[in-house]
Amino acid sequence: MGILKLDNVSKSFGEGANRTDVLKDINLDVEEGEFLVLLGFSGTGKTTLINLLAGLDTPSKGSATFKGAPITEPSPERGVIFQSYSLMPWLTVNGNVRLAVDSIFPGMSASEKSDKVDHYVKMVGLSHATTRRPAELSGGMRQRVNVARALSMDPEVLLLDEPLSALDALTRANLADEIERIWDADKKTCVLITNDVDEAILLADRIIALNPDGTLGDEFKVTLPRPRDRSAMNTNETFKALRAQVTKYLMDVGIEAKVEGTRLLPDVTPIHGVPTAIAQAQEGLIENRFLDFSQLYKVYPTPKGPLTVVEDFDLKINKGEFISLIGHSGCGKSTVLTMAAGLNEISKSAIKLDGRHVEGADPERAVVFQAPSLFPWLTAKQNVAVGVDRVYPKASQSERQDVVEYYLERVGLADAMDKPAVDLSNGMKQRVGIARAFALSPKLLLLDEPFGMLDSLTRWELQEVLMEVWSRTKVTAICVTHDVDEAILLADRVVMMTNGPQATIGKITEVDLPRPRTRKALLEHPDYYAYRQEVLDFLEEYEHGAKPKPKKPSAIAAE
Repeated sequence: MGILKLDNVSKSFGEGANRTDVLKDINLDVEEGEFLVLLGFSGTGKTTLINLLAGLDTPSKGSATFKGAPITEPSPERGVIFQSYSLMPWLTVNGNVRLAVDSIFPGMSASEKSDKVDHYVKMVGLSHATTRRPAELSGGMRQRVNVARALSMDPEVLLLDEPLSALDALTRANLADEIERIWDADKKTCVLITNDVDEAILLADRIIALNPDGTLGDEFKVTLPRPRDRSAMNTNETFKALRAQVTKYLMDVGIEAKVEGTRLLPDVTPIHGVPTAIAQAQEGLIENRFLDFSQLYKVYPTPKGPLTVVEDFDLKINKGEFISLIGHSGCGKSTVLTMAAGLNEISKSAIKLDGRHVEGADPERAVVFQAPSLFPWLTAKQNVAVGVDRVYPKASQSERQDVVEYYLERVGLADAMDKPAVDLSNGMKQRVGIARAFALSPKLLLLDEPFGMLDSLTRWELQEVLMEVWSRTKVTAICVTHDVDEAILLADRVVMMTNGPQATIGKITEVDLPRPRTRKALLEHPDYYAYRQEVLDFLEEYEHGAKPKPKKPSAIAAE
């Protein structure tokens, strides 16, 4: 029998007609010393399940036991690390860890307590920051304090509730490696909740999927030898096969096929003269250099003199092409995008769209930001209509309404059109943002990390939505991202930027993979991981803030 067990557990909230069933008939046995990962979409009950294991909640039906005894309350034997940091802001790094040690080991001598605190602070790599308070720490450092605090209580089981999800990709990867190293050293039993497939495979002995209906899904054994190197995994056939298998399962159970819908797009033309999306998709020849970045510079004045953020950014994009722009934080990706949108003044040279200079914001250039910035008091339909009413002045009210409803249906919001934005989830809000952008029938679609605030499985879903709608419109598009898989999945070309300041194009990779694309199909394509390796190699070269001399892109202009 395992150290932790859930026996036929169900959990509901509310009563009668207001009852919500979150978990159903869960049978789970966690072995001592095992690293178990529970993987699933948002809303599948992952956090509820970890709360039952921690004793922060009790089952509505069935039993939760630790070493055969019922779990009725929290216990230091089961240490919990949450997504939020919950540190005492007035205490230092050492003070926050010492607080936990004092509460669990009141009889321990002061010197023993200090040694214990020092040991775990050193283990998470924070010996240089012992006297800093949380406000002086980065998000990754604050989460390391959380890990040190949990470990200092000497728990037999470590329960990790998406502890890395609020961190940037690089910090997340480094802290995941740290957690694996600590687990390997102490051989504690670990249960990790995540929505990141790569993270799950790199850390787990066993992965169990949670289905959207609150039941346990398929189980996947991870037989890869430890330690597992992220870069090496990209060429490991076992890793690639397991990644494809887990991805396929999650997409099959969590991303239902989109209904084709009943609405037709009316034959109306927006104010900037672009034909309707469907008509545009049926056009024959694509014009070269539809969007032209000509040796672009962005310089900001500072007290110490001019600071060049972007320099000599030179890129020619054909009509109907989809470009992914990738690079580390601070490399000027969003700066380039906002200049293309007309939201940020160009310091030197010019951007031309369809032969005309880009000057100021215009609905012919639609932007989808990381936060969708909807009017919270308006419905989804009304939020999209705000832009549509402006760009289709000659269309009738019913035709404009048809445009709005067509795109909301396309992004999977047919049943939520009349819901106020304030009542929508983050993923649904971003769907409205995507619908609003496409409904403008723009000449250029600009996406600034549009899925950056969403969990990785919701990202997958919206990437599929984006690709499906884009395949119908073939609008020229640029997507800023830090996600390698997203960049390759979406793009005809991946444009990689060097580190800032003075960031520029370091490399361009042409992605010759068949369209229409799905994540499942790409993971099985023989060339996919070669493209992935190209981008990973470039990013690794610039990972720690270094500024290697950029390689001259071999094909900046698509002739």
